Amino acid sequence: MSSVDIVLAGLLVSALRSAAPLLLALLGECLTQRVGRINLGLEGQMLVGAVAGYATVAATGSPWLGLAGGAVAGALLSTVFGWLTVAAGANAFASGLAVWMLGLGLSAYLGTAFVGVRIEGFPLWIGGLTPTVALALVLVPLTALWLFRTRSGLRWRAVGESEHSARALGIVPWRVALSGIVVGGLFSGLGGAALSIDITRTWAEGMTAGRGLVAVGLVIVARWNPWLCLPAALLFGLGEALALRLQAADSAVAAHLLHMLPYAVSLLVFTLTCASLRRDPRSGGAPAGLRAVFER
Repeated sequence: MSSVDIVLAGLLVSALRSAAPLLLALLGECLTQRVGRINLGLEGQMLVGAVAGYATVAATGSPWLGLAGGAVAGALLSTVFGWLTVAAGANAFASGLAVWMLGLGLSAYLGTAFVGVRIEGFPLWIGGLTPTVALALVLVPLTALWLFRTRSGLRWRAVGESEHSARALGIVPWRVALSGIVVGGLFSGLGGAALSIDITRTWAEGMTAGRGLVAVGLVIVARWNPWLCLPAALLFGLGEALALRLQAADSAVAAHLLHMLPYAVSLLVFTLTCASLRRDPRSGGAPAGLRAVFER
């Protein structure tokens, strides 16, 4: 293997590790939007998942229990968004921002006790990957096959297209919508736990650094399709891996600008995707029920 191949292989592994937490959150938001809901509270759910997962590992020593604890925490916080939007009929964007701020404050308060606390995360496999990355990759086909090849997945997509038509078919839309929100919260909490337990192996206030909001936008890039969530998340992962390598190589570019690279790449692709959808809205695959979110 040539030196170029080694560098490219190492870059791909780094990109996959960086992309794994975002990929998990992106899959969750994809499912949430498939039932006709947009949850801007993803960032707060990831933060709560990160601190809950880290605290669980610190207490038990088990990273697997940490992932489970983070997933449960994210799901619990998402029920706040579900209650506000499904039960109370509140505005989805305002409710999402409220959940975001709630998760930010709650994680900062609870995480104070874990600043500087060291944990043992997952061991590195051959090639530099970890079980968390493998889990994220496996969940892509599992989520896609469930959504497009099962009866329950069809019900979710039916509710996302038209609650009125779904109700006529005997489906209870509010139950499906709430399920999509909670499952999205579970995935985002899992992504936050993966970030703190496996990727950084530390806890810091606001450590998700906007990944939740990036995931909300990248759902559009992925065309609401779980299969396309992996390449969409890899855009961010490649940008972050490349920024870290350039910084390690003493690049002349300022470190603050290098840290902007993954966000700039994601924003560029997001902008190009939105421009494409304006020219041909039917090519996007957006659930028709999402229009009601903007109309309300």
